[in-house]
Order: sequence, then structure tokens, then C-alpha cells
Amino acid sequence: MSSMDFRPVFLVIGILLTTLAVFMCIPAIVDWSVGNPDWQVFMASAGVTLFVGVAMAFASNTGGAKLNIRQAFVMTTLSWVFLTIFAAIPLYYSEMELSYTDAFFEAMSGLTTTGSTVITGLDYAPPGILLWRALLQWIGGIGIIVMAIAILPLLRVGGMQLFRMESSEQGDKALPRAAQVAAVIGVIYLVLTLIWSAAYWFAGMSGFDSIAHAMTTIATGGFSTSDESFGYFNSPTIDTIATLGMLMGALPFLHYMKTMQGNWTALIMDSQVQWFMAAVVMAIMVATGWLWLDEGRSLITAFRYASFNVVSIITGTGYASEDYTLWGAFATPLFFFIMFIGGCAGSTTCGIKVFRFQVLYSAARTQMKHLLQPHGIFVPQYNNRPISDEVMTSVLSFFFVFGVCYALLALGLGMLGLDFLSAISSAATSISNVGPALGPIVGPAGNFQSLPDAAKWLLSGGMLLGRLELFTVLILFTRSFWRG
Repeated sequence: MSSMDFRPVFLVIGILLTTLAVFMCIPAIVDWSVGNPDWQVFMASAGVTLFVGVAMAFASNTGGAKLNIRQAFVMTTLSWVFLTIFAAIPLYYSEMELSYTDAFFEAMSGLTTTGSTVITGLDYAPPGILLWRALLQWIGGIGIIVMAIAILPLLRVGGMQLFRMESSEQGDKALPRAAQVAAVIGVIYLVLTLIWSAAYWFAGMSGFDSIAHAMTTIATGGFSTSDESFGYFNSPTIDTIATLGMLMGALPFLHYMKTMQGNWTALIMDSQVQWFMAAVVMAIMVATGWLWLDEGRSLITAFRYASFNVVSIITGTGYASEDYTLWGAFATPLFFFIMFIGGCAGSTTCGIKVFRFQVLYSAARTQMKHLLQPHGIFVPQYNNRPISDEVMTSVLSFFFVFGVCYALLALGLGMLGLDFLSAISSAATSISNVGPALGPIVGPAGNFQSLPDAAKWLLSGGMLLGRLELFTVLILFTRSFWRG
């Protein structure tokens, strides 16, 4: 068994924990300014996190050794786990009186931008806690983008190798190195957050609410400052701003960068964006028609509620402007299926992602042509380029593993005593990182507080699996990985 050098892994985790500690000071300052005693909890947590992070980084200094593939897999999973463990500390010791299970669940839901919550009484929660939840989703959102652009394509996870930066044959290298790309995208992400914060503020939100919601909108996270989510504001303008923000978060951030570099058609001409927008428009039209015809609402009201809630679920954000599980029999299966779709690769969204459906569709079409003309030569294509066998295998195995993990999660939740709808929808919402599930208990009007602790740990695992595209985590449990 070849031993692995963990120093580069712990160096990265140490740097990430140090960054997390700096972020912890922000809610501390906010709580201190309004005289809430939780500021001491945040400062103490920041101190502990900083100490561990700096110690890890110094103890693991390798003098610039490069990460190899095996170390990259370990680093990706462990960094998410370590950040969650430390991010849960202020939640656990705050005046919200959460158990560690609940605090871990909330932190995992935040960092994976899932948006499932175990906290009730958000309207009366101290500002530091509300801001910390929003910050976790915001950090998670940028972390996902960087991971999808820099790490997963190199690890060839689930077909992500389609998005390797070196593969641009026309020499239109986006920017020389992943680090520069990450920096530019970080700036775009911050600017989008500031724009949406200002828009919310002008639309009538308080300054604090506008900042918190802007962070969770662009990160397609879904944590709100009220138990009623967006239903609390009951404003068509705010709904519209949020809908546009969630769509912005669901598009590939690399294309925003290309657009800024002068390639104005980068977004419009990308087939993944076209497919995603087509799926969104279709789902909105169907939901609007249903609300108009079956529920007897006016067309404008039906369109407002359908577009907000459909975009929220399809992008995996998980806001709700009302309880869509009460929209009659058709709404439940509709929302259940769009949960899995997700947005584009290289965005803050989650789920299966549109490009995988495109690859599968292309393969199925090629298969049909083969059946009609057995001797013809047909090549499946993605974005007008042939799809390699390696990518095809990756995508097919992703679908298979996704299905198996989803089934096992749902069965596990069933064994822990959840009813059928709660079990299958909670499993779906955790592995797709959506947020609210379906039904009266874990639906948009309820939350995950009443679930047994074992179910919360299971769902936390599901969120991590879904967020890191399954294979990144599962490969660590194979014997051959540790043999080297």
C-alpha cells in the first residue's frame, strides 16, 4: 500500500480554515454593534478556527509541492468536511440552542448551498446567526464554481472533463491559469452580489435583508431571514429580482468572463445555456397554465408564482414565495422531477446538470440512427464537437451512481421512520442540494427540525455527495484508491 503525503492536502485545508475564521469576524461585529452577546461566541469560534487553520498550514508547508490526482480527491472532500465542522461551532454555541447534529446539518446545508434548515423562528433570530448562514452559502457558492472550473475537470468526474480549459482548440484560452480565472470569477461573483443587494434594497427590503438575500440568491443557496422565505415580503418586484438573480447564478460563470473579454455571444451561443433556458421556460409555462386553469388564478398572478417557484427549485435555490405543495395534484410530481435538473456546469447550482442530459440525449439519438441504418457512421456531439467515449462513459456512470445513491438514501430515510413522500423528496432534495422537500413536514412550509438525528446525518452525507458530484467522495471508499 503506497503511503500518501497528506501535507499538501492539509496546507490547503489550513488556508481555507484561516479564511473561514476571518469571515466569522463579520457576524461577530454585527452582533456586537446591536448588543447581542453572541458576538463572543463568534469571536471565540474564529479564534479556535484560526489557530487550527494556521497550525495546519505551518505544519504542512511543503515548499511548493504540487498536488497529485489522489491528493486532489482527498483534499476536495476533506476541505468541505473540515469547513463544515468548524462552521457549525458558532451555530452550536449561539443562543439558538441547537444540538451539534442540528448545527452540523445547518452548516453543511449552508456550505453546499442546499438551503434545508432545522431552525424555526428565523424572524426573531439574532442578526449574527442570519448573516452567518448567508455567508456560508455565499462562500459555498464561490467554492463550487472554483471547484467546477479548476478541480473537477482535471479529476474527470462525471463528464466534467468536457470543461477543461486547455481543451479550447481555437487558442481562445480563457485565461492562462486556473488561479487567475478563479480570481476574475471571484470579482464577478462579488459584483453580482452587490448589484442584487442594491436591487433588493431599492425594491423595499431593509439593508440587512437585502445583503443576506443577495448572498443566498447569487449562490443559489436559499437561506432566508424569515420562516416564510420570500412569502414574507409579498412583493412582485422582489420576486422578479430574485428570479433573475437565481437564473444569473445558474449560468456558467466562465461565460460571464468571456462576455467581459468582448465575446458577446458566449452565453447565448452555448448549447448548455440554450437547453437550460428552454427547460426553465417550459416548466414555467406548464406551471402557469396549471395555476391559471386548475386553481383559477389570474394569468399574471399565476405567472408570478410559477416563475419564482419553478426557477427556485430547478436551480436548486430553494426559496418559496408560497407553499407550492398545495397547488393541487400535478404540482408535486412537477416539482419533484425538476429538482433533479439543476443548472449549468460551472455555475453555483447543483443537481444532475443540463450538460449530462444533453450528452445522454445525443447518445440516444445516435443509437436511434444506428438502429435505422446499421452501417452508417454517427457521432454523438456536444456544442458541435464530437463526444469522446471517455466522456460518454463518465456521464452514463454518473447517472447510474446518482440513481443508486438516491435510492439508498430514500430507503435509509424510510428505515428511520419517514413517510413515503418525506423520504423520497428529502433524499432528492439533499442529493440535488435543493433545500425544501415536499409534503407537510419537510415541504416549503415546514423544515427538517422534527427528523430524527440519524436522518439529519444521512441527509448531510447526501448533501456532500451531491455537491461534490458523487465520485469525488465515493472514490475515497474504494480499496484501489488507497493502494495507489
